[in-house]
Amino acid sequence: MKIKYFLFATALLFIFSCKKSSTPNNSQTDNYLTTSAGSTWNYHEIDSSGSTPVNSDYTITSTNKDSLINGRSYHVYNISSGGNQYLNVSGNDYYQFDSLPSALGTTTFERLYLKDNANVGTNWTQDLSVTVQGVPVPVQLSYSIVEKGISRTINGKDYSDVIHVSTTISSSFIPAANLTTSIDSYYAKKYGLIESSTIISLNYLGFVQNVNVETKIVSANLL
Repeated sequence: MKIKYFLFATALLFIFSCKKSSTPNNSQTDNYLTTSAGSTWNYHEIDSSGSTPVNSDYTITSTNKDSLINGRSYHVYNISSGGNQYLNVSGNDYYQFDSLPSALGTTTFERLYLKDNANVGTNWTQDLSVTVQGVPVPVQLSYSIVEKGISRTINGKDYSDVIHVSTTISSSFIPAANLTTSIDSYYAKKYGLIESSTIISLNYLGFVQNVNVETKIVSANLL
């Protein structure tokens, strides 16, 4: 069922958003991103989508490589569980170059996931056409700055200057009552993503699927 593949494909973009320039801003003191080679981030993930929660750990390592994509220079990060992550900061805007697993779709795109100068209540959207099994599926990602300048304690460590971004996913293919999403991401200066929660519930045309994944930073060594 194409709807099924749409759900998994879109959910993966957020579940692995922390795993997975115009010229990059090289002053990292005030950035919500560190690109120094050798810097590492350790995360713990709990996947409660099934009847039994699954715990996993992985490490992200900043490499000494950049990749030019659509005119932006993306810094390359290695993921211990496999693959790379591509992140860019252009002024106050933060992008991730996302791609779907080949089995789920053919779409690659630049996702504007954070605006560090935006005030609380700022919203922005991104419209995509995700190609699934040869069929274009319209998807809209809606973002909102919910909190800014807050403190958050994770695994015993206090993080300050945290920005809380809420994201929802919708598609004109699916009635709003049949697809509910709650995606919350927390970003701290220099560290980037420190916590995320992705909850997606789909009940449409006899297909029922739930995604419930929580990711938290355990430790980091930023150079």
